[in-house]
Amino acid sequence: MSNLLKKLIYLNTFLLTFTIAHSVSDAFINVSKNANPAVVSIVGTQEAQNNFRNDPFYEYFPEFQEFFDMPNGYGTSLGSGVIIDKYNGYILTNNHVIKDADEISVKLFDKRELNAELIGSDELSDLALLKIEADNLTEIKLGNSDELQVGQWVVAIGSPFQQSLSNTVTAGIVSAVGRNDIISTKNIENFIQHDAAINPGNSGGALLNLKGELVGINTAIATGGNSWSPQNAGIGFAIPMNQAKRVIEDLMTIGSVERGFLGVNIMNVDSKMIESLGLKNAVGALIANVVEDSPADKAGLKEGDVILEVDNKKVDNASKLRLLISSNRPGDKTKLLIFSDKKRQTKYVTLGSFPGQEANLSSNKSSNDSREDFDLIGVIVSNTESRGVEVKNINKKSNAYRAGLRKGDLILSIESKPINDKSQYSSILNNFEKGDIIMMQTSRKGRKTFIAFNIN
Repeated sequence: MSNLLKKLIYLNTFLLTFTIAHSVSDAFINVSKNANPAVVSIVGTQEAQNNFRNDPFYEYFPEFQEFFDMPNGYGTSLGSGVIIDKYNGYILTNNHVIKDADEISVKLFDKRELNAELIGSDELSDLALLKIEADNLTEIKLGNSDELQVGQWVVAIGSPFQQSLSNTVTAGIVSAVGRNDIISTKNIENFIQHDAAINPGNSGGALLNLKGELVGINTAIATGGNSWSPQNAGIGFAIPMNQAKRVIEDLMTIGSVERGFLGVNIMNVDSKMIESLGLKNAVGALIANVVEDSPADKAGLKEGDVILEVDNKKVDNASKLRLLISSNRPGDKTKLLIFSDKKRQTKYVTLGSFPGQEANLSSNKSSNDSREDFDLIGVIVSNTESRGVEVKNINKKSNAYRAGLRKGDLILSIESKPINDKSQYSSILNNFEKGDIIMMQTSRKGRKTFIAFNIN
């Protein structure tokens, strides 16, 4: 081979590599540009508790301790969400991001901050659906997660650690699909595993293919190290979009998720059981117990049976069986291939309703949140034995609540005018109207601070 030919081959290889790299880079840029406006930051506020540490994403980093331990005494959970319907303002996120939150706020890519309504949530899939009222929203097209292949490029967008890092974009590849038993054996898990960098606060954020389609909702990370010095291991998990679509549909239409119920306690088949059961491989889900009068009981399933298939779909393990059964609805007639008494049999079972899985429907208004009970700023106060008045109740939709005022706080002064009792408090408050800005000094457990807000 001549030197000239070698140089031409080298040049062509270089140009091809450069072209491919440039093309991939352009794809990342386009995905980021188009998808970023549809990814939001979510803050859930809860009295007297910090939820952030309950996030499966949560890692303890000393440099962020001050941020996590909120100095104003009430808890917040930080996460991400994805706008999936720009016309109706629907946002998809993780259930654990908003769980037990008294108030949910959303910060958009254009810096608008809005209160969100909880349409419904589903603990088993760890998904929740929110709704905001806003114009000029951007949505992300839902993709087909079943088409994902190991080794495929994916992009993650979310708000790691704090809102100032919102819309952080990272990239990686799909490491595996169909991962289960990652968070809890009680959950319905079928995770996409990937190595795009995600951290606390990415919960509920987007996992996208290079077409810019939403293929997953980032949910958890695996960690290394030890309990006092954990390390991000570079392994992230996302809920597949095809699994989420069914949940979204149910939450939009009926506010809860309808799942089929078989009525068995199950376990994996291990290598030591194969010979005893008469199986060739350690596959299927072994029935450890059958619930009396359940669909399984009525269909004649018994302890020791191994479920191999559901509607001609292979059951690799107990988690796969939970996924397949829950994908069907109550009343569905389901075909089961079982291994019983050392032979294969086909059974048909009519699924029941999954017990206790009603949606956590929105209730942004407590029973005592009647507007006429509150004063101009949305609180009810009582006298104390010391200086100030105590907040006995507060409207969670008031700007005073959004500014940080909470039940049990003491209001010490308004506009530098000291307050000693309810009469003095009411007299000062009468000088204000809706729309006015009010500044007050408060105290919580002896710690004084100032807050200011518009009266709504």
